[in-house]
Amino acid sequence: MSIALIDYGAGNLTSVKKALAAIGADVFVPGAPGALAEAGGVIVPGVGHFDATRALGRPWTDAIMARVREGRPLLGICLGMQWLFEGSDEAPDWPGLGALGGRCYRLSAANPNASTRLKIPHVGWNSLAHSRDAWILEGVPAGTQVYFTHSYVAPLTADTVASSEHGGAFAAVVERGQIAGVQFHPEKSGEAGLQILRNFVRAAG
Repeated sequence: MSIALIDYGAGNLTSVKKALAAIGADVFVPGAPGALAEAGGVIVPGVGHFDATRALGRPWTDAIMARVREGRPLLGICLGMQWLFEGSDEAPDWPGLGALGGRCYRLSAANPNASTRLKIPHVGWNSLAHSRDAWILEGVPAGTQVYFTHSYVAPLTADTVASSEHGGAFAAVVERGQIAGVQFHPEKSGEAGLQILRNFVRAAG
C-alpha cells in the first residue's frame, strides 16, 4: 500500500519524498483528508514553527487517527514529531495531536558542562542513546549519528526509545504502538535515516 505524505506547508516534503523513492516506497501527497482511507501508513514531516500545524485541523486529525486505530503506522519527523504531543510552548494556544503525553519546550542555551553558551537552533550531527527496543529503530545501532536542525524538543517520557543531548537530554525517537516520531531528519541522515524509513515502510506493508 502507498505511504501518505502530509503537506501542510511546513517544509521538507520534497526531500522526504526523494528519500522514500530511493528505498522504493510508493508515496502520494493527499489533497484532502478522505484520501487517507487507502494509505498503508502516514508520515507527517515538517520544519519551522509549531504554528504551522494549525493547517492540520480536525478533519485531518480525525482521518489520521482513524488510520492509526486501523493499525496503520504514523511517523512524525522533526516538527511532525513534536505535533504528536499535547502541544508546544512555541505556540501555546494551539494543541498538538495529543497521541503522546507531554509538551514540547525550547532548548536551553545554558550548557552546565561548559563556560560557553550553546547555539540555538541546534544544527548538526548528534548520536542516539537507545533506551529500549523499538521497531522504528530496527537495524540502527546505539550511538548512530543523525542530523538535527531544531530549537524545540519533546520531553523524555515512557514513549522515548532513544535520546540525544544538546544542553540536556531530550527525546530523539519516540514510539507507542504504531505511532513513532524522530526529532532529527532521516532524509538527511545517510544510511541510518534510510533504514528508519525502511522500517516504517515495512510496518505499513
